[in-house]
Amino acid sequence: MLNWGIIGLGRIANNFALGIEDVSNANLLGIASKTEKKLLDFKKKFNIDERYCFSNYEDLITCNKIDIIYIALPHNFHFKWIMKCLENNKKVLTEKPATTSLADMKKINEKLNNKKIFFAEGFMYRFHPQTSKVVSLIKSKEIGELISMESNFGMNLMEKRNIFGFKKIKFNKESRLFNKSLAGGCIFDLGCYPSSFSILIAKLKDPNNLEIDLKNSKIEYSSTDVDIDSYTEINFSNNFKSYVSCSFKRNLGKKTKIIGSKGSIEIEDSWHCSPMKITVNNKKIFEDKFVFPNIFSYEIESIVNSILNNKTEPEYPAISRHESELNIKILNNWINKKN
Repeated sequence: MLNWGIIGLGRIANNFALGIEDVSNANLLGIASKTEKKLLDFKKKFNIDERYCFSNYEDLITCNKIDIIYIALPHNFHFKWIMKCLENNKKVLTEKPATTSLADMKKINEKLNNKKIFFAEGFMYRFHPQTSKVVSLIKSKEIGELISMESNFGMNLMEKRNIFGFKKIKFNKESRLFNKSLAGGCIFDLGCYPSSFSILIAKLKDPNNLEIDLKNSKIEYSSTDVDIDSYTEINFSNNFKSYVSCSFKRNLGKKTKIIGSKGSIEIEDSWHCSPMKITVNNKKIFEDKFVFPNIFSYEIESIVNSILNNKTEPEYPAISRHESELNIKILNNWINKKN
């Protein structure tokens, strides 16, 4: 049994905590938030002992009853608290993206090289059976040699319809999603999914010395100066290409299409796997076979098993820390429109 602690008690932390409830060898023991109401609400909902409810993040990190910390803070706070955890020899699962800069991700990896502590970045789709099935289909050459892919993640968070049906621009400028000082924007929040999936698939073509080059990047900004609609082409050095889009203003959906020399694989919901539906060469291959109702439960179970087996990273196809480094390199180049 592993005892979890959570730093940051927003919506994503709530969903994660619900996911812990379905995993037999995981227990939510401690929580930390600087907002008293969130701390009290979480304590009541998940029946957390008063002794393990902290208004100071460091008190949770140094609590010797906690085995692993889940960091669910806004993106720009991840690096600081990851490093605090590692300095205190505490295992870490951080929400994506792990950092907002390549330099910071390299510092984390340097620390991990010396410390040999478990670390994972929380791309939950990587732990789901759907992703493992896609990998096995590609490895078995169901679509031949890999050529390219197209992957999207987008939703309309900016427009509302009035009672007459007309669209009106209306969004919460105070939300972290639209706050530049909190590393808001659709690339960090949504674009990191198709970019990380692109790395996984590209490595199935040839994993050696994978370099990236971004072309034809397009970015639209909001009035708060964060990216709200974007597209880029990721060219990998092994001749695999990925065309990725993300948006806060367009309902792009969550589909991915992977092209090979003998056909294609289409995924209906790449990120939340609901429905869990994969189509190969226009023939449905499998659909809706859930073990857990909460996608986070797959992530939690896999991580707990990895730690109990003395691993310092989660099992494949979860994102490795070196893939995390390549992913933030893509995101940095994309958000800065470097071609």
